[in-house]
Formats: sequence, structure tokens, C-alpha cells
Amino acid sequence: MEIRVGQAFDAHRFETAADGGLAMPDPSHPLMLATLAIPDAPRLVGHSDGDVAAHALTDALLGAAGLGDLGSNFGVDRPEYAGASGRVFLESAQQMLSANGWRVINGGVQVIGQIPRLAPYYDAASESLSNIIQAPITFSATTSDGMGFTGRKEGLAALGICLLEKV
Repeated sequence: MEIRVGQAFDAHRFETAADGGLAMPDPSHPLMLATLAIPDAPRLVGHSDGDVAAHALTDALLGAAGLGDLGSNFGVDRPEYAGASGRVFLESAQQMLSANGWRVINGGVQVIGQIPRLAPYYDAASESLSNIIQAPITFSATTSDGMGFTGRKEGLAALGICLLEKV
């Protein structure tokens, strides 16, 4: 039996206003985390939707299977992924894993940041990620106690981990 662990990190900055402060939340372009729209929070900037949770988990999955990473598969040189949802990356990674004989046993994602408060979304985010990956995925969040770019409320980071088995 072959088992592999994958881990990954992703970070994106919050959108800023003309005055350099955080942009006001925009209901038509919400913050996306773990494929969920999080209202009343500034959105993250990125080539895609900036979903750090989905990106970190996708990178962990691809890395564990030896299938490259987010950038090599869906990078900024690929215009078809401009503005793409984190769901697209997760679904694509799941298809790539399956096509290469890998099954996800479980995984997890932890988002790091001072804002927004994410505890109310733990269950829905875990459920959404688990449904896409077809395995138990746990979502959680923590702060950096005011330190670094996440502590200064400049953006969010995420850690992803997964366990795969060859089938």
C-alpha cells in the first residue's frame, strides 16, 4: 500500500481602496474561502478568486500525488483561469488524482488572519470541501496575534494538508 502526505501554503492580500486602506466589502464580489462566499469582508486579490483555503488544499493534493502544483497546472500564464473559482481547481485536482490512481483519505485547511471571524463557517466550509474532494476535509481558522501581514489585516494565509493512498 502506498500512502502519501501533502502539505501546502497559500497567501493573498486583501483588495485595497484608493486611499490605501482596506476596500469596502462588495456584495457583488464577496470574499471567497473554501468555496463559500463570506459577506461583509474585503475580498482577496489574485489571478483567480483568491480563495486561499481552496488553493492551499489543491496544492497539497497535487503535491502529494506528484502532479505539480497550483501554478504549474493553473498559473497566471493560463488566461482561462482568470477569475476562476477555487472549486474549479479542487474539482480538477480531484479528477487528476483519480485519473492517476490516487484516493484522498482525508485532509484539512487552516486559514490564518485577524479578519473576518470564520468560526461560524467551519461546518459549511468543511462540508463544501468534503463534497468536492469526496473525502473528509476539516476547515478551521486561527489568528497570528496581530503579527505579520495577516495580523495587520493586510490579507489571509492558509495551510492545507492531505493524506492520499494509491488504489
